[in-house]
Amino acid sequence: MVGATELKTKQDKPTHVDVLIVGAGVSGVGSAYHLQEQCPDKSYVILEMQKTFGGTWETHKYPGIRSDSDLYTFGYRFKPWVGVPIASAGAILDYMGEVIEENGIDKHIRYGHRIIGCSWSSKDNLWTVEARREDDGVVVKYTCSFLWMCQGYYDHENPYIPDWPNRDKFKGLFIHAQLWDPKIDYTGKKVLVIGSGATAATVIPEFAKSAAHVTMLQRSPTYFFCSENRNELADRLRQIGIDEPTIHRVVRAQILYDQDVMTKRCLEEPDAVFEELKALVRSYVGEDFQFEPHFIPKYRPWQQRLAFCPEADVFKAAVEGKLSVVTDTLETFTEKGVRTASGEEIEADIIVACTGFHLSVMGNIPFTVDDKPVDWHDTVNYRGMMFTGVPNLVWVFGYFRASWTLRVDMLGDFVCNLLNHMDDIGAKRVEVTFRDEDRDMQILPWIEQENFNPNYIMRDIHKLPQRGDKPEWRHNQDYWAEKEQIPATDLDGAEFLYDGKRRTGAAKTRKVNIA
Repeated sequence: MVGATELKTKQDKPTHVDVLIVGAGVSGVGSAYHLQEQCPDKSYVILEMQKTFGGTWETHKYPGIRSDSDLYTFGYRFKPWVGVPIASAGAILDYMGEVIEENGIDKHIRYGHRIIGCSWSSKDNLWTVEARREDDGVVVKYTCSFLWMCQGYYDHENPYIPDWPNRDKFKGLFIHAQLWDPKIDYTGKKVLVIGSGATAATVIPEFAKSAAHVTMLQRSPTYFFCSENRNELADRLRQIGIDEPTIHRVVRAQILYDQDVMTKRCLEEPDAVFEELKALVRSYVGEDFQFEPHFIPKYRPWQQRLAFCPEADVFKAAVEGKLSVVTDTLETFTEKGVRTASGEEIEADIIVACTGFHLSVMGNIPFTVDDKPVDWHDTVNYRGMMFTGVPNLVWVFGYFRASWTLRVDMLGDFVCNLLNHMDDIGAKRVEVTFRDEDRDMQILPWIEQENFNPNYIMRDIHKLPQRGDKPEWRHNQDYWAEKEQIPATDLDGAEFLYDGKRRTGAAKTRKVNIA
């Protein structure tokens, strides 16, 4: 946060809107669409710190950047996706741009606005949001009745880089993938990629096309799902002349059904699933491909993210001799590269860290409620979107095992139902609170380690809100359960306080098919 002496203020009074959306990425744009459609009388603004829309798809520039979720489910419910299932960042940005243009969302976005503070007043039932304009440093103020946090969950500017010894001794180029500069020329260079997750799986095939050689150094392997980058059902439906909205709806249903089956099987028969994943790899690179020792993960499938690998491109690079894999820990950097714990020297001209990110809870923005600072870890989350002690706020936090955007659509419906309900009953403030039956429930970390345990979550779980041991008081990461539960939420349930009081009776919510 910039010091007070550096801030310039040029505003007589705050600009007021009914709803303020934070972030013009996939969550913010989708939320704006739902707000316009379902609450057309609400005024709103989107504050975005970047110079344009797109979020991750704009800030990440590393080679080959693509989705690792299919676009039939990562795309919005309301706009059909017509391209290949696994799409480039450019194609996703084009799609988002169409949503913005077609729905007049652009006039509501304020680019280059970095939020530096959010404060809630129970006396006024308003949020005050301060933002610094990046072009001139002027601080502007907004007030809003409801704050819709759509900024994602990781720090775009400060990636996670382990504290490796002697990194400063390396004479080549070291860079984290999250900070990649497209001007970097790796043609004919020896490239070392540290990490084995979705980012590594994305950059390695691109590096392999023109680098002298690529080496992947991993502590532990990742599961890969290899498939053609096409959807046979979608192609067939187009061939017989079915309209795109119907194709979008049907293919989404097919993919979600298959993902549900896969998720359950990963829990119930993980060994059988792994054998099937290996068979998919071998269908592209040959039956004699050996998975030991570099492609046998230490955890069950979907306990960490399952990386999509179009047409087994990572494995093809290995078979063709363009990629070497080393499974070991990094002991130290050297002038020419790195040395592993087993003593192996790996030389490189360029070292690319694909080591993940730091979690950013609420964009690392300072929050206060009635002048008291908010420590998000001291709050308990309600269905992963609302938080005890923090009124009139929803955070869009998507899924790990299903497409993020599925929850954007789902929570868009929920928030709009909630806002309309508040209007119906004349309420100015809503917050979640424990019911009588929740008073003695156990309070636990955000998610169980045996459920989902990637390093970026485990490393920073102390930053995240806590959960209770009851279904309502957690983000269960289960789209297939939530698609029934969240639309059926009783907005007059005992867990909701309106203007500090509980209500009785059923809420008049509009049920929407979110499949």
